[in-house]
Amino acid sequence: MTLSLDSRYSWTRLAISLAIAVVGNVGMWAVIVVLPLVGQEFGVDRADASLPYTTTMIGFALGNFLIGRIVDRYGITWALTGAALVIGAGFASASLAPSIYVLSALQLLVGFGTASCFGPLIADVSHWFLRRRGIAVALIASGNYLAGAFWPWALRGVLEGPGWRTAYLILAIAALAVMIPLSQFLRAKLPDEARAAAVADQSARARAAGLSPNTLVWMLAIAGIGCCVAMSMPQVHIVALCTDLGYGPAVGAEMLSLMLMGGVASRLVSGLMADKLGGVLTLLIGSSLQCAALILYLPADGLTSLYLVSLVFGLAQGGIVPSYAIIVREYLPPAEAGARTGFVIMSTIVGMALGGWLSGLIYDLSGSYTLAFVNGIAFNALNILVMLAILTRTRVRGTPLTV
Repeated sequence: MTLSLDSRYSWTRLAISLAIAVVGNVGMWAVIVVLPLVGQEFGVDRADASLPYTTTMIGFALGNFLIGRIVDRYGITWALTGAALVIGAGFASASLAPSIYVLSALQLLVGFGTASCFGPLIADVSHWFLRRRGIAVALIASGNYLAGAFWPWALRGVLEGPGWRTAYLILAIAALAVMIPLSQFLRAKLPDEARAAAVADQSARARAAGLSPNTLVWMLAIAGIGCCVAMSMPQVHIVALCTDLGYGPAVGAEMLSLMLMGGVASRLVSGLMADKLGGVLTLLIGSSLQCAALILYLPADGLTSLYLVSLVFGLAQGGIVPSYAIIVREYLPPAEAGARTGFVIMSTIVGMALGGWLSGLIYDLSGSYTLAFVNGIAFNALNILVMLAILTRTRVRGTPLTV
C-alpha cells in the first residue's frame, strides 16, 4: 500500500485505529453506567457518587496532554501499548476497591490510559489526511461514542447479574487483548513528501489567520470548558435522572446509548461539514444546536420525551469536540499536533469533569436536575461567544487547500 496522504493505507490505518478506540474509550463511559450501583453499594450521596467520574476525567485530561507529547516524540504504537497496560491495571484494581475514595483514585489511572485512544489517536490519524481530514477525524472520534453505545449494552447482563466488579475485570482483559496487538500495525511513519505537503497547507492558513497560535489555543481551551460543562449534564447524569424518575438504570443506560449513537451520526455529518466549511464554523453550529437541545430537556420528564430529547441532544453535540482537533490541524504546525491537540482536548475534559461534579452538587443542593440544566445552558452560551470571537478574527474559513 502507498504511504501518502488520503491513500488506501491512510484509510486502513484509520480502520485499525477505530477498532482500538472502540475498546480503549470504554474507560470514559464504564464509570457512568455503574454510578447508581456504586452509590448504592457504598451508601454515598449523588455528589460523592460522581467523584469516580470526576477523577476519571481528570486522568483523561492529563493523559490527552501528556500522551500527546509522547506521540509527537515516539509515535502512537508505544503510547497505546503503555496505555493498555495502565487501563488493564486500573480496571482490575478498581474491581477490588473497598470504598468510593479508593475507587475514585484508581479511576484516575483508567482515565489516564483511556486518553491515548482519543486526542493522541485523533492527532495521529490527522497526519495521514489532507483533503478528507474532517471526515477522518470525525470517524476516529466516533470511536469514543461507539464505545459508550456498545459497552453498556454488552455488559448489561453482567451488571444485572454478577455486578459492576465483574464487568470491570472483563474490561481489563479486553483492553489488553485488543489494544496491544492492534497497535503494532500502526508503526509506519509518514513519508517526508507527504509531511511537507501538510506543512505547506497549514502554513498558508496560519499566514492568513488573524490570531497568534498561543492566543488561538487558549481561546479554544476556554471554549472547550464552556461547551463540555454543558455537554456533561445529560451524558453523566441521564442514568441517575431516569432512576430518580422511576424508570430504572437499565432504561437510563439505553437512553445513554441512544444519545451516543446520535452523537456518532452527528460526528460523521460534522466531519463532512468541516471539509467544506472548516472547523471553526462547524464547531459554532454544533454548539448552538447543543444549547437548543439542553433547553428542550427542561420540560421533559416522560419516558417518550426523554428518549426523543436524548436523541436530539446526541445529534446536536457529537461533532463539537472533534472540531477542536480540526481547527488545531488547520492553523497550527503539524509537528506540534499531538501536544496542541492534547492541550485543547484536555480543556474539554476539564469541562466534562467540572460539569459532572457540579451537576451532582446542584442536584444535592436543590433536589432536582432543573438548575443543573440551566447551569449547562449558561456555560454553553460562553462557548458560543468565544467561538463567535474566533470566527470574526480568523479570515480563513477553512476550505481545504489542494496539493
